[in-house]
Amino acid sequence: MMDKKAILFLEDGRTFKGESFGAEGEAIGEVVFNTSMTGYQEVLTDPSYKGQIVTMTYPHIGNCGINEEDNESARPHTEGFVVREYIPYHSNWRSQKSLDEFLKQHGVVGIQGVDTRALTKHIRDAGAQQGIISTLDFDGKSLEKKIGAAPKLVGRDLVKEVTCSQAYEWDEGTFSLSGKPQKITQQDGDKLRVVVYDFGVKRNILRHLVDQNCIVSVVPASTPAEEVLNLNPHGICLSNGPGDPEGVPYAVETIKKLIGKRPLFGICLGHQMLGLALGGTTYKLKFGHRGGNQPVKDLAAGNIAITAQNHGFCVDYKSLDPKEISVTHINLNDQTVEGLRHNHLPLFSIQYHPEASPGPNDASYLFRQFRHMMEQENAKAN
Repeated sequence: MMDKKAILFLEDGRTFKGESFGAEGEAIGEVVFNTSMTGYQEVLTDPSYKGQIVTMTYPHIGNCGINEEDNESARPHTEGFVVREYIPYHSNWRSQKSLDEFLKQHGVVGIQGVDTRALTKHIRDAGAQQGIISTLDFDGKSLEKKIGAAPKLVGRDLVKEVTCSQAYEWDEGTFSLSGKPQKITQQDGDKLRVVVYDFGVKRNILRHLVDQNCIVSVVPASTPAEEVLNLNPHGICLSNGPGDPEGVPYAVETIKKLIGKRPLFGICLGHQMLGLALGGTTYKLKFGHRGGNQPVKDLAAGNIAITAQNHGFCVDYKSLDPKEISVTHINLNDQTVEGLRHNHLPLFSIQYHPEASPGPNDASYLFRQFRHMMEQENAKAN
């Protein structure tokens, strides 16, 4: 079945040969790896992967096929997909189509038969870098030129490429045992309105907010602060998203105007941009954190959670004023910042993904924490 040649060429000249699956053609992006054993569909449809070619370290990909309910957005956002062995014979009671069909449908170029262990070790040593998957061109000099001409992640605004074009309401909760999203019925006295800035939001963030009895409104990334405040929300969620937080200065300026006006909850890119809005700086990690097995320590409680993560940038804790901002969580692998809170104002943020999908649910309590913060501030106001 897989007899058409494909090549993965990295900007440092390292080459990996394999076979094509999914769409044919070429894909250029930053080559990264994800250590999740399951959840390839959620990875593909996570807008945070815009601009990146994703390598899955788990060797067999495609076993479960694809179903519409597990999409984290309307379509895949990864530039390309790299696997050790694609399994064409999908078998799952919820499966509707194969991974190969899904990638072809959305024009995502894939390569299988790659030594993903060697590729992952190379990225860990050399760092994440630009690469190209091609089923058309196998000339090293030609591929090198194409990589050199392509835009890189640093300083680039990828949010504008994944955010929604207009505001919308969301009313689906997390999945029931039937595998279908639940619609949560809010009681009048319990309603809290949350506005979510869509910097590349995953649907499971919205589902968890609905589970907390919130009325969820999603707005585009460029929505002015005044417009959001006019909606009179009880709280504002700053979503995940792709790329460099410094490439989205308009969003940072908007967040500055929201600080202290309403409770804020930042997730991943939202956490990084909140860090910038609070006067901090960010930096690029060597190869980032991507997968469902990242250990994070809650410094106040002393608890350790295994978390889902997907980021290539980090907030520099040394750039923050300790009188105003506290680091609440750290990554136990490299001691990087995984959570922040303001010492006086109602806001907190985390670098990892409490909504999982894919990954563990250890951190889902943070949505309850956000609701509790909103309830406290609402009680003060009334």
